Amino acid sequence: MAPGVMTAAEALPDAVLVARIADGDEAAFEAAYERHVDLVYGATFRYLRDHASAEEVVQDVFVRLWRNAARYEPESGSLAGWLLQIARNGSIDRLRSASRRPQQAIVDEENSSALEAALSTERIDHAGSHPDTEAVRSWLRAVVRSALSVMPEDERRALTLAYDEGLTQVEIAEKTGWPLGTVKTRTRRALANMRVALEGIPDLAEHVEGRIGGRDGAR
Repeated sequence: MAPGVMTAAEALPDAVLVARIADGDEAAFEAAYERHVDLVYGATFRYLRDHASAEEVVQDVFVRLWRNAARYEPESGSLAGWLLQIARNGSIDRLRSASRRPQQAIVDEENSSALEAALSTERIDHAGSHPDTEAVRSWLRAVVRSALSVMPEDERRALTLAYDEGLTQVEIAEKTGWPLGTVKTRTRRALANMRVALEGIPDLAEHVEGRIGGRDGAR
C-alpha cells in the first residue's frame, strides 16, 4: 500500500471500529491500536517513568479492548477516554503493587507547562478530597502532556501560545505570521483533539475550552 493511503478500516470512526472488534475483526483492532497507542503509551510512560512497565500496562489495555469491545458504549465518551481510564487504573495499581509512593511518578514540575499544571490542578479542585490526590494529579498531567505530544506541531504551538503565553488569536497571528483564519482553525482543531483525549475525565475538556476557546482575538 502506498504511503499515506488509508485502509478501509483506518477510515472508519471509532464506534464502528469497536463494533467490528466485538465481532472479531482483526483489521479493525489494528486500526484502533494504531490510532490510539501513542496517546495511551505516552500517558502511561510519563506516569510510570518505566518503559517495561508502561508497555505491560498498554498491552493489557488493548487486550481488554479486544476481549471487552462489546462493553464499550460510545454515548458514554470517546474511545480514547475509555482506553485512558483503563490505563490509569492499571498504572495506579502497578504503583500500589510495587509499594511505590504515587509522588514518585509525578511529571517533573519544572518542565510542566502552565497548561498541564492548570488542568491537573483544576481537576483535583473539582474532585475534592481524594485518597490518591497526588497519583491522580500526576496521571492527569501525563495525559495532558501526551495529548499535546501527539498533536501536529502547528496545532500544539497554537494551543501552547494561547495558554502558556496568554496570547489572543490576533497576537498569535502576529507572532507566527499565520493568517488569522489559520490560527482559528489550528486552535479549533487542537481543542477538538484535546477534548477527545480528555473526554473520559470530567471537567478537563470544558476547562480547556473555557480558558482558550474564548480568546477570539477581539481584545
